[in-house]
Amino acid sequence: MSYEVFARKYRPQTFDDIVGQTHVTRTLKNAVEQNRLAHAYLFVGPRGTGKTSTARILAKALNCRHGPTVAPCGKCDNCREIAGGNSLDVIELDAASNRGIDDVRELRDNVRYAPAKGRFKIYIIDEVHMLTKEAANALLKTLEEPPKHVIFCLATTEPEKLPITILSRCQRFDLHRIATNLIAQQLQSIATKEKLTLSAAAAHAIARGAEGGMRDAESMLDQLVAFCGEKIEEADVLNVFGFTSQQMVADFVGRILRGETADALALLHEQCEAGKDMMKLMSDTIAYLRDLLVFKVKPDALSDEASTETRAAFAEQAPLLETDRVLEIIDQFAAAEGRMKWAPNKKLHFEVAVIRAIQTLDQTTLDEVIDNLNALRDGNPVAAVAGRSPGSKKADVARAREPTITKSLANDPAPTTDVNEIWGKVVAQIKTRRPFIKSWIEEAHPLGVSGRNFELGFPNDQRMVMEHLSSRATGESACRKVEGRATDCARSAGDV
Repeated sequence: MSYEVFARKYRPQTFDDIVGQTHVTRTLKNAVEQNRLAHAYLFVGPRGTGKTSTARILAKALNCRHGPTVAPCGKCDNCREIAGGNSLDVIELDAASNRGIDDVRELRDNVRYAPAKGRFKIYIIDEVHMLTKEAANALLKTLEEPPKHVIFCLATTEPEKLPITILSRCQRFDLHRIATNLIAQQLQSIATKEKLTLSAAAAHAIARGAEGGMRDAESMLDQLVAFCGEKIEEADVLNVFGFTSQQMVADFVGRILRGETADALALLHEQCEAGKDMMKLMSDTIAYLRDLLVFKVKPDALSDEASTETRAAFAEQAPLLETDRVLEIIDQFAAAEGRMKWAPNKKLHFEVAVIRAIQTLDQTTLDEVIDNLNALRDGNPVAAVAGRSPGSKKADVARAREPTITKSLANDPAPTTDVNEIWGKVVAQIKTRRPFIKSWIEEAHPLGVSGRNFELGFPNDQRMVMEHLSSRATGESACRKVEGRATDCARSAGDV
């Protein structure tokens, strides 16, 4: 008997076998039990998530000798023929190769004939978005009012390419990418049945590489068995497919967050020399930062996606920076990823992105300066020095850059009287860090501090400058009239 690959051997045969699509299987099981069957279904989702398998199982549930039933026996002639793809009553069409109007006309002529053995004649049309416009229009009337013995099951990865007239005639089911942990569990189950030794780290590495597709994960496991035999470790997965370990990505991001430029670049060079795909490493880095961001907002949201070790790394790295800084770094890496796609030297753009990200973390924003000024005005120099996150890198930045301001205001019983001195020191920092706006800033003069706002006055003939600075603000900003002069609290992370 010829060898059967895992993706075919372990293809789901019942609704309960489908992994990670409970919202779909539950609805279909209820429809079968309650005899509330639609005449057309549309299954949408990424590759390898179970669209065609779900359609086949629905066909078995309806045509099983013991049905209609939510648990087809799999042993009767109808079930075996459907599983083998040779049932006369379940016709599978590939719209990628049968996309013309003549193919649809033939289908339309055949739907009127009664089923040969089962209760229903079921048409499964895969990649239905590949039908030509004329073929799709020819299918419309039959799709809307087919004979009572006919059910259509359409499947596609790109529903946006389907005419709205087809979408409106179907019950739509969106199949999601399967969670990493669920794929890893299924791989472990297959390994047990095949008497393989698959480490947990290797299963997670395969699941991450599959990007939510069960079929891809099973094919990768098949390839690994051919490569290394019955014992599979994480290193085997990384070597065969060129992936990087999750621990390495966590270490790489950790070095960036701690501002260790040399160490981060050294690790990047090490991965490049090892033959790792720079685009894949960039994608993994962005995905890790995204998960870190989600963890900061809601730690339990990644219980199905991240391993225990990865969540432990998130818990260690999350306090190192604020949410807005994570967002900014993600944006920078995403922009670099776009440039890398067309660049011959991808490593160069990656290096620049790493250095720029670390410089971003080192920058003190105007929001932080204003927070420090307010803390000093309230007579709390310790809070001003520590900044908003005492345990983060910002605390060190604040201590390094603002000792003279802290000292002068801490010793002054009335800090509000030293607004000019404060502003002079802020301008000095701006000239150093953002020289391209120093001429604009020099036009302003301080009016005072009000709450969290540092009020600046501009001459009447510099209104355009004031408005431009105000439009650059990314934090809170307030414009008011003070003695007939326009003032602005230019609180912007981009202006410092």
